[in-house]
Amino acid sequence: LVSLLLIGIAAWGIGFGLISSFRVVGVVIAVGVFLFFIALVGLIGAVKHHQVLLFFYMIILLLVFIVQFSVSCACLALNKEQQSQLLEVGWNNTNSARTDIERNLNCCGFRVFSPNETCASDCFRTRQCKPCAPIIEEYSGMVLRFVGGIGLFFSFTEILGVWLTYRYRNQKDPRANPSAFL
Repeated sequence: LVSLLLIGIAAWGIGFGLISSFRVVGVVIAVGVFLFFIALVGLIGAVKHHQVLLFFYMIILLLVFIVQFSVSCACLALNKEQQSQLLEVGWNNTNSARTDIERNLNCCGFRVFSPNETCASDCFRTRQCKPCAPIIEEYSGMVLRFVGGIGLFFSFTEILGVWLTYRYRNQKDPRANPSAFL
């Protein structure tokens, strides 16, 4: 479900022109496809009672849990100053995201608007643009809390999946030969 959601959100972002960076969309789609294949491995392993597939599913799901739990905790632990520093580093290191932000939020520049710079925003024609930092910072805390909370929720469902896989991995297939070993 999460994998299909990630793929759908990336497609929606491209379709509505909200995101033009192929790297960002490519990474989101790649993560969605990876999670989909991992879920497929777990499903096939559970249906076929295949011990090796279930073992690899359990290990990969545990690694995904560790990464997702760490990122979720980091999102929830950032204070306003750290968020501001992170946004400024992101602003200075990417051009395509900067263009998307200026166009979608109708602002120019990060902290100060310089009329000498180029800007993709509509307000640039009238030279009445506001800087983007206050607008971004207004939403960044809310978005980080939302993403951190959702990530934390799904990380606990993943650890539940790891526990269930560990618990039921060594059960015999009821359709198998009763004298067979596992």
